Amino acid sequence: MPEEQQEPEEQQESTLTVLLAFGANLGIAIAKIVAAVITGSASMAAEAAHSIADTFNEVLLIVGLRRSGRPADRRHPLGYGKERYIWTLLVAVAIFGMGALFAFYQGVETLLGHPGEESDPLAGYIVLAVSFALEAVSWQQALRQVRADARDEGLPMIVYIRRTDEPTSISVLLEDSAALLGLLFAFAGLGLHQLTGSAIWDGVGSIMIGVLLTAVALILGRINLNLLIGNQADPRLVHDVRGLLGAAPEIEWVVDIVTMTVGADRVLVCARLDFRDTLTAGEVERACVRMSHELRAAHGEIDEVFIEPVPRDDPELRDRVIARYGRISPPGRS
Repeated sequence: MPEEQQEPEEQQESTLTVLLAFGANLGIAIAKIVAAVITGSASMAAEAAHSIADTFNEVLLIVGLRRSGRPADRRHPLGYGKERYIWTLLVAVAIFGMGALFAFYQGVETLLGHPGEESDPLAGYIVLAVSFALEAVSWQQALRQVRADARDEGLPMIVYIRRTDEPTSISVLLEDSAALLGLLFAFAGLGLHQLTGSAIWDGVGSIMIGVLLTAVALILGRINLNLLIGNQADPRLVHDVRGLLGAAPEIEWVVDIVTMTVGADRVLVCARLDFRDTLTAGEVERACVRMSHELRAAHGEIDEVFIEPVPRDDPELRDRVIARYGRISPPGRS
């Protein structure tokens, strides 16, 4: 199948993106911890926690990539593709639990009048500058991959991010974008603290980092929640499937089509079709096999196809379709 040839390349690209982010975040986390101890800066400590969380998250993403790539078996006949979404959802939880909450704690503690002693901000500036350069390298790799994937799908990048069934590179891109903004907040907090002598700015910088990480966690959580519940396939694929089935000479009416994403570039298609009454049982069987092959040949991401012959005037089925879509698909060949 086409997807079997494409999947290794896509997974290798995702793995490269994650490994690059892991190496950058690990080095940055160590440097930020040292700088936070030297400077006593709340925003620098928040950024250190942020980088520790990001480093841990890359490990989760790598585990998700490996485990979700296992082939289908008796216990999991549709494969393990959705396991990737579980691990990416854990990334969102870690961003909030390990990064955002610590940043909020540091910021509130500073604003309440318990700031750490800021001794030498120069070390902080150096670490922030080096961190920004390293994060930019990782961010560029993630952005390049997301742009390439969006281009392959023929979608604007924002639309692709909303529709994608491959959240790994999106996770790295959002993490690195938050990291770059967080570094700017930390730099502002550190600098304003030095200029004004007031630790309030350091606390505000830490809280802003917390707000930023909370937003990223919510976005990632929402993306993976939809994928775990079971998203419909790309509307363009659904429309094309309807057209291909409706054009088959054996089909009187395409009654209902249900699709679901079951993993990265893996789609389940269930079609209820009203076959012409003049067909024999054998002709219906051969038509089902042929249409399944045609759908897979047209769309490599279609993994399983189930076709159910049904009468279009069945009242119970009609009510179920109306309950799902609000209306019955119009009769015809499309």
